[in-house]
Amino acid sequence: MTSNQTTISEIQFYPIKPKDGLLGFVSFVLDGKFWMGSVAVFTRPNGGYRLVYPTRKVANQNINIFHPITHETGQQVETAINEKVSEIFNENYEPEQPTQNTW
Repeated sequence: MTSNQTTISEIQFYPIKPKDGLLGFVSFVLDGKFWMGSVAVFTRPNGGYRLVYPTRKVANQNINIFHPITHETGQQVETAINEKVSEIFNENYEPEQPTQNTW
């Protein structure tokens, strides 16, 4: 029997100067077999992050380069990336500990 569990590893977040909800881009390895990159990370109005997968414009049509086929896989990817991005932003926004000068 096969498992429907998808493995998302090696998540890398590349922040940009935020604009219109876009926070940056993410790459990750899917099931230890595929490197996926250029996935945009946007804020959600109610908290959390949403993913936008890359497309290419051909003539007047946007063609998907890649995206999850099932809702379940999309949720697994989104959850893993949400956790990573939240962890990064929590680290960045923690107050710095005051340094103690010793003279």
